[in-house]
Amino acid sequence: MTAVDTKALAEEVRKLARERDAVILAHNYQLPEVQDVADYVGDSLGLSRQAAATDASVILFCGVHFMAETASILSPEKTVLIPDLQAGCSLAASIDAAALRDWKAKHPGAVVVSYVNTTAEVKAESDYCCTSGNAKAVVEAIPEDREILFLPDMFLGLWLERVTGRKLTIWLGECHVHAGIRPADIERWQADAPDAELLVHPECGCASQAMAFANERTHILSTEGMVRFARSSPKKRFVVATETGIIHRLQKEAPEKEFLAARESAVCRFMKMITLEKARDSLRDMKYVVSVEPEVAAAARGAIDRMVAIG
Repeated sequence: MTAVDTKALAEEVRKLARERDAVILAHNYQLPEVQDVADYVGDSLGLSRQAAATDASVILFCGVHFMAETASILSPEKTVLIPDLQAGCSLAASIDAAALRDWKAKHPGAVVVSYVNTTAEVKAESDYCCTSGNAKAVVEAIPEDREILFLPDMFLGLWLERVTGRKLTIWLGECHVHAGIRPADIERWQADAPDAELLVHPECGCASQAMAFANERTHILSTEGMVRFARSSPKKRFVVATETGIIHRLQKEAPEKEFLAARESAVCRFMKMITLEKARDSLRDMKYVVSVEPEVAAAARGAIDRMVAIG
């Protein structure tokens, strides 16, 4: 698609959004042209807050399915659209509600903390949700004498054990993209780019190991934390260990700085399923509507509200 075609399509999407009284939310990992057409670009927690606060009649969620579900739970009176129903998540698929119920039965009395990258049904079986940005605060809000079942990302769980000093019972799930970013990738950049700050997402397969050789230029951060850090840092060069879509936003937020992917192949095929054409079709045809059964939504709402309240 040419630059002219992209511009025309973006204008069409914006026009349809106005006609439909729609707000467009896009995750940091979306394609650059999708981020550019959105009203708000952010991480899961930021998008959840925008979904809860919007006055728009329609929410076009440019992200993956569990995110649109969360928006529907927080704004049940809104119409929530996702441009492609097949935009799923390998991490969310690593556990379902039945498996969680079985796990809970083996650990009576435990507090269940579910990463936001889970289905609505899993959230409904949870006590708290969290994002990478507030997972530490959520764990620290739970009394120390309570067992915590943390799911589904094992790398985030291992990192949380290190930063909180709490022993967690961790589900062995992973994001296929973040799991592929290994300690060797960070070690290579430590040697090849000694002037660069290293920004590492806690879902990465290298996150807990990175802490072992962390120095003043290695930082374990959520995607939103990466944006804040890059804007405020006096440094001019950064190596970013997360899904590569974040680099577009980083370059927009700090255009005078250079951002390099720790691993160029760290691309989520599910996030990239959302295109401008699909966003246009979704608004034009009011497809595909994402909704959650009322009883599931009511049960999940408590865990999500606790996540948003902790911040």
